[in-house]
Amino acid sequence: MDKNKLEEIKKRKKEWEEKVFAEHIKQFPEREGTEKTNSGLPVEPLYTPVEAEKEGFDYLKDLGFPGEYPYTRGIAPGMFRTQLWTMAQYSGFGTAEDTNKRYKYLISKGQKGNSVAFDLPTQLGYDSDHPMARGEVGKVGVAVDSLRDFEILFDGISIGEIRQSMTINATAPIILAMFIAIAEKQGIPTTDLEVFMQNDILKEYIARGAYIFPVKPSLKLVTDIYEYCSKNMPKSSPQRICGYHIREAGANAVQEIAFTLSNAISYLNAAKERGLNVDDFAHGLLIFLSGDSEFFEEIAKFRTCRRMWARMMKERFGAKDPRSMQIRFFGYSAGSTMTAQQPLNNIIRVSLEALAMILGGGNIIFLSSYDESLALPSEESVTIALRTQQIIAEESGIAKTVDPIGGSYYVESLCNRLEKEANEYIKKIDEMGGSIAAIEKGYIQEEIAKEAYKTQKKIETGEKVVVGVNKYKDTKEVKREILKVDPEVERRQIERLNQVRKERNNDNVKQILNRLRDVAVSKDNIMPFMIEAVKNYVTIGEICDVLRDVYGKYESKIYL
Repeated sequence: MDKNKLEEIKKRKKEWEEKVFAEHIKQFPEREGTEKTNSGLPVEPLYTPVEAEKEGFDYLKDLGFPGEYPYTRGIAPGMFRTQLWTMAQYSGFGTAEDTNKRYKYLISKGQKGNSVAFDLPTQLGYDSDHPMARGEVGKVGVAVDSLRDFEILFDGISIGEIRQSMTINATAPIILAMFIAIAEKQGIPTTDLEVFMQNDILKEYIARGAYIFPVKPSLKLVTDIYEYCSKNMPKSSPQRICGYHIREAGANAVQEIAFTLSNAISYLNAAKERGLNVDDFAHGLLIFLSGDSEFFEEIAKFRTCRRMWARMMKERFGAKDPRSMQIRFFGYSAGSTMTAQQPLNNIIRVSLEALAMILGGGNIIFLSSYDESLALPSEESVTIALRTQQIIAEESGIAKTVDPIGGSYYVESLCNRLEKEANEYIKKIDEMGGSIAAIEKGYIQEEIAKEAYKTQKKIETGEKVVVGVNKYKDTKEVKREILKVDPEVERRQIERLNQVRKERNNDNVKQILNRLRDVAVSKDNIMPFMIEAVKNYVTIGEICDVLRDVYGKYESKIYL
């Protein structure tokens, strides 16, 4: 904007602040909590071009146009005018039969993608009959021991028509191998297969704890998937780099962006060391962010992260293919904002979080169900979550223009502030030697823990309001029907597992496991051997036992 015009606006704003706003505040004091975002970024009472200019906002450099670098306004020129975002639900529980039934129910209601939730034994590489699995089989996701479970899981579901996402990390190569085997059974060429793998092990050391092996061999397995997908599965995503779990662990918006991109840098460096060209695989990567409760900050977070990714790929990694700079986003409403008290309030929370993610340009959106703070979602609650997206898409009108929030003085100022502060974190992590070194030192974990403690104190003192929890409480208890996993699930799952072991060729299994051991200590890509193993009904536990023997187990030395 013309400097003279900016000076004129600055002068007029100062007059307004001193003569109009100051007098108003004397009569009507500002409410507590209006001066900062949830992440602690300062919030001005009024935003004009002056505030945007103060944060260094440059229209062409920072905003530009949809489908053009730096992609702040979206990776496609038409965005939702031409194609709506993918609407899906994260789901899975009990046996493969239970989850297959839920998927078919959601597809009948208009869902266009599945995101498979796996139980803890599956995530941690234990079969359902292992002592460590006792009491956890099918509880927080579907139980998968062998390819037999996958055959049932996707029975009657075309994985070529419904987008599939695999929310799995430490055992990602095994699950991907099973998916490839199912595609073969359905007659879908690997080159046409479109599957989104989470495959983000670094965030497990930071935020979730669902790791198995030490960092170095785990990173090798991640890179094997990168390499395999780039050569054999060009339509699939080898990784969904997760800020979501970092945010759920207590990080703020700045930290979510910074730690996610620092992890991405480590993965990209590992791929380069393998000899991969970033333009051969980066177009398949996705970033997975939380949709938290601070509405405008969350819109700004998605837009900022997209811009930072584009700049990082171009300037740091020398990407030439525009697709490598056009990161796609998974967005998932924040589980940490869901409350067990007055659970129906969660429908409103999720609606606002969905709106923020969509206005931020999310490409694939998942929503929490209102009863998830109590139990696994019921059919009623998952339907409401899906209908929330459908109402926003079909009735609100926000998809009629590209980036309707673009140019907001407040949002653009937030974007620049978020980018500046996130870059400061990334610089500090770079100086430590990258995210792996920062994780091993406990730096990232400690920063998240401090922020989580700070937020919890604000809730306990009432500084941060959570409706129904520390304000507007309701002492009346309302009983609700919730989904409970049948205790028989574990018995049925173990029964099937024993049947698989009895019916398969166990001499082949022994030979395959010996070959797998040899490959694990070599520099060869493990994926072809994983595919051979699962096709012969070798179980997740058997594969992971070999890898645990070769690689060892990760023991965290960080105690916060």
